[in-house]
Amino acid sequence: MKFLKVSYYIFLGFLTLIALLLIISIVPITGNYKIMTVLSGSMEPTIKTGAVVVVKPEADYKIGDIITFGLNTKTQTPITHRIHDIKVVGGNAVYITKGDANNAPDVKEIQKSDIIGKVLFSIPYLGYLVNFIKRPIGFMLIIIVPAGIVIYDEIRKIYAEVKKRKKSEPKQNDN
Repeated sequence: MKFLKVSYYIFLGFLTLIALLLIISIVPITGNYKIMTVLSGSMEPTIKTGAVVVVKPEADYKIGDIITFGLNTKTQTPITHRIHDIKVVGGNAVYITKGDANNAPDVKEIQKSDIIGKVLFSIPYLGYLVNFIKRPIGFMLIIIVPAGIVIYDEIRKIYAEVKKRKKSEPKQNDN
């Protein structure tokens, strides 16, 4: 039972951390951190497929920085690649990017306004869990499983307390 309780608290802490990170990334604050999931292997081995990357907008980007750019909609997914080269066109920086696993730089040049931010760090494989939780079945499971564990634990405590009280009550004789 102790293992179950420890596992529950670890699981609950993990879910709380994920929830906080997702909430922080959703709040539309300029300069805010974003949590993104990498869905392709174009940055392997640096960033694994299914990793979660934490991204923060920066004032300047340089060659070698790993950035996330593009639209984040239901039909379009942002891309995370490394800055391969920088050109200045009309006084503005234009970024040429390349995935570490790709043979050639990306065809499309990236404007600074297209950049979501610089990748600060990545957590391998966590993106699979985050994407699962975003689905209805995953969301249901993260609510039902912990709630079930809490309910079970409370019923067990109530049962133990009732049993303890029955033992401690003085026995009455029927005369």
